[in-house]
Amino acid sequence: QHSDQVQHLYKRVLSGTSITGRYVEVGAGGQRAHVLETGDGPPLVLLHGTGVSAWFFQPLLTELEGFRVIAPDRPGQGLSDPVDLPRRTYHETSVAWLDRLFGALELDAVALLGHSAGGVLALRYALAHPTRVKRLVVVGAPALPKTRCPLPYRLIATPGIGELLSRLAPPSPRTVLQFAKFMGEEGALASRPDLVDMFVAESRNPIAAKGATTEARVLTSPFALLLPHGFRRRSRVRPDELRRLTVPTLLAWGNSEPLGDVTVARATADTSAKRRTA
Repeated sequence: QHSDQVQHLYKRVLSGTSITGRYVEVGAGGQRAHVLETGDGPPLVLLHGTGVSAWFFQPLLTELEGFRVIAPDRPGQGLSDPVDLPRRTYHETSVAWLDRLFGALELDAVALLGHSAGGVLALRYALAHPTRVKRLVVVGAPALPKTRCPLPYRLIATPGIGELLSRLAPPSPRTVLQFAKFMGEEGALASRPDLVDMFVAESRNPIAAKGATTEARVLTSPFALLLPHGFRRRSRVRPDELRRLTVPTLLAWGNSEPLGDVTVARATADTSAKRRTA
């Protein structure tokens, strides 16, 4: 069961909004996913990144008019039940979980947006199930060609260092904002204290913290501090995979993106476009 802090925080932030939260059964063993929903129209699914929850998208949830917006808490994050995600089949198992969720929600085809590690999941889902994705939006996804792993994730993935840092600097609003500064997002996050509270609550929640560490180590090499790019080879999205994308795709990239400058995004977009021009 998730910590009381996370449960109380969700109740507080949803109170008085048009956003509703509910549980959906996604596994034969009664495993549940928690989803946030608002609006009416064609379905748009938002997938959050590592160490946060669906509430990360709160600034968008009430702005996307004309859509049925659905933001699930990914396994073990927010209020969703954890599932077994073996490291060697992490991506395949995550895609299967998302497909079961779409089935439980009776979604035949969706527009899909993923941020950070959620962007990797969105990409891999679109590759595995192209007929179920009408449009794809990827925002700052790691492990794309030419991306470089940010320093905080390199430290988390290095055996012994991640555990030491968690003891020396336990989760607090100050440490969350320090992490955001490394990622170029301090100003935006500081203006949203409710999101800072959610980051802190997720980091203090043992279930979510374990899931976040696992995902960081699936994506990042244990020798990341010694490598130029830092990501595990088998977790990187390969150029030949990008060329297989048939879904209309938008790649969003910030000016201060720690994964690399805009040339990285252009290289990824050019790789994806080669299939259409070949």
